[in-house]
Amino acid sequence: MQRGAKAVLLVIFVSLYSGCGIYNFTGGDVGTAQTFQVNFFQNYATQSPGSIFHPGLDRDFTQSLQETLANQTSLSLVGSGGDLIYEGEIVEYRVQPMSATAQQTAAQNRLTMSVNVRFFNSTKEDSDFEQRFSFFFDFPANSQLASVQDEAHEEIFERLNQDIFNASLADW
Repeated sequence: MQRGAKAVLLVIFVSLYSGCGIYNFTGGDVGTAQTFQVNFFQNYATQSPGSIFHPGLDRDFTQSLQETLANQTSLSLVGSGGDLIYEGEIVEYRVQPMSATAQQTAAQNRLTMSVNVRFFNSTKEDSDFEQRFSFFFDFPANSQLASVQDEAHEEIFERLNQDIFNASLADW
């Protein structure tokens, strides 16, 4: 290959590579916001028929959302007066059978968690919303919920948090 052709290819490669830098798939569009707050998500799941109460779920989910937002943005977490405010409640936390065996017993169970989220952005008009987010974790019916709960919460929280982040800050 000639020296000139190599130089052209190098310039094209560098241009393409550096051009990818403008796309950020983990960061969000925070605009002029500098702070965020996540108010405590109360656990009202027992008000939904079939839901169960899990102690500490409200605290764990609230902390998880705070960590996700802190890790994926350059915003500072504040206790009050945030530019971005997340609040809401846990509205569903239930286990139900998903598939049956030939003996008509459950082969798999599904843990479903739903949260109602209200988002307020004081720095950007028309971006406030109220929306329900839901996700699930399937596990073998012969396992007790307590034995898979940590893994289930990790997976459910991760997905819920990412969906909340995308709805509030991802400007696709």
